[in-house]
Amino acid sequence: MLNTLKTIFIIMMLGEFTMGILVNGFIGLVNCIDWFKRRKIYLIDLILTSLAISRISLLCIIIVDGLVGVFFPEEYAKNKFMRIIDGFWTISNLLNVWFATCLSMFYCLKIASFSHPLFLWLKWRINRVISVVLLASIFISVFTSLPITEILNEDVRNQINRKHKENNTSILKMSKGEYFATQTFLNLGALFPFTVSLISFFLLILSMWKHTRKIKLNAMDTRDVSTEIHLRAMKAVISFLILFVIYCLAIHIATFSYFFPDQNLAMMFGEITAVIYPAGHSFILILGNIKLKRTSLNALQQVKHYLKGGKFLVP
Repeated sequence: MLNTLKTIFIIMMLGEFTMGILVNGFIGLVNCIDWFKRRKIYLIDLILTSLAISRISLLCIIIVDGLVGVFFPEEYAKNKFMRIIDGFWTISNLLNVWFATCLSMFYCLKIASFSHPLFLWLKWRINRVISVVLLASIFISVFTSLPITEILNEDVRNQINRKHKENNTSILKMSKGEYFATQTFLNLGALFPFTVSLISFFLLILSMWKHTRKIKLNAMDTRDVSTEIHLRAMKAVISFLILFVIYCLAIHIATFSYFFPDQNLAMMFGEITAVIYPAGHSFILILGNIKLKRTSLNALQQVKHYLKGGKFLVP
């Protein structure tokens, strides 16, 4: 039974991983080609490319962590190995959240309409504001995540080490409350950017409500271009918020698997669920971006034509 579950686990993980790499790789490739052709890159493309690269890194860390945790659990007892995994995961995770937040801020400042002086000041300087946030997020993620991971995970790894040395027959001496507090503190770095994304989403809703109310008073079509743009932006932001919450819960299940009666099953469920976020949200972004959606449809037509025995068409 256990071998069957492991086989299902590796098939699902590799399938999700492959899909995530293809989707995020597609976003990065399309934007890089467009950058090369135009000799310049738009801010939205820079954000999407940065987000795609960070998600490729996150996907690699998740699948390595999942495969090691399920098939080579004794490796978790080796502090040196897990420090490397934890460090790369923390950096990739924070970068991912910050880049997604930059995307939410871009949509909010670009699309929403408010007369508040601060909002107008940010809107007029959107390129500079988002660029500064992008650079600051890289600095914060790289130079704060490693020390935090090093300090907070030391006790946890020692407890896991002791458990494995005793052939998994003992209970972790660290209490669930202490373990939960440690892991929660590790994820506090993502709380602030997540809150900013949440605020951006509510501002988009408020802006759309004001816009819809205005066009109704003027007896105009409620499905105008501005409304459609608001809806696309809101779908991108709300999908990030929902999938990221699911991702965090899944990561905590995988991390807390040491407290579950069936450790392997809990870890497999958590890891499989966690991969949905970096792959699924990027797929939604493709559907919501006109350029990426058009290019993806053209690529699918090319592949379909090739599979029927034809040659790739040159656009």
